[in-house]
Amino acid sequence: MKILLIEDDLDLGNGVRIALSEQGMTVVWVRTLADATRCLEHDGCDLVLLDLGLPDGDGLRLLSQLRRNRAQGDWGTGVPVLILSARDALSDRLSGLDGGADDYLVKPFVLAELLSRVRALARRSYGFDGETIEVRGLLLHAPTRRVSIHGRAVELTASEYALLKMLMMRADRVLTRRALEEQTLPGGQTNASNTLDVHVANLRRKIGEGFIRTVRGVGYVIDVQPPGGAA
Repeated sequence: MKILLIEDDLDLGNGVRIALSEQGMTVVWVRTLADATRCLEHDGCDLVLLDLGLPDGDGLRLLSQLRRNRAQGDWGTGVPVLILSARDALSDRLSGLDGGADDYLVKPFVLAELLSRVRALARRSYGFDGETIEVRGLLLHAPTRRVSIHGRAVELTASEYALLKMLMMRADRVLTRRALEEQTLPGGQTNASNTLDVHVANLRRKIGEGFIRTVRGVGYVIDVQPPGGAA
């Protein structure tokens, strides 16, 4: 699971980064809104940990942009956000939650509680318990990298596994071709060939039609509920 940590405090940021990394999560740590925006635009993530008091502005500004993008299908669409803030007044918590945050944790906090809330958000947003992802009988077990469909084992290449895991982790969210290529293909190759299409075709053959849907001109998505027809 890839987490974008937006926190300007060096000690706190480093502590959170280490704690999450020890749980097997990939952490990208930035300290400004500008760097956070660039990461979301170009790299994407599965969950955002957002401080509000940042050197170049209020974190609520980024939260507002993320929620506008949800309606437009732009970068950061549907990414869950957990606010980390020293602002502990009820009005501040309500402002963050009403502004679109999925959870709000007041500083100082215990790292064990942060980890628990991150896992809860992952389960709620992606159906991911840290080990297993399941979508309509399609099962991916992360520790062993085993994949099965209705109990039948499926053998995948490393690139096919990475592609399937990314799609399943973000089920019901359309992923662009660029994001899929950069994060699942060797060397992050983009626009160089039809390699991504070949991997998608192979996955469809191995797991069956009706899971990976083409969104023409954009990319691919795995629907939690069966679509009317798979492309």
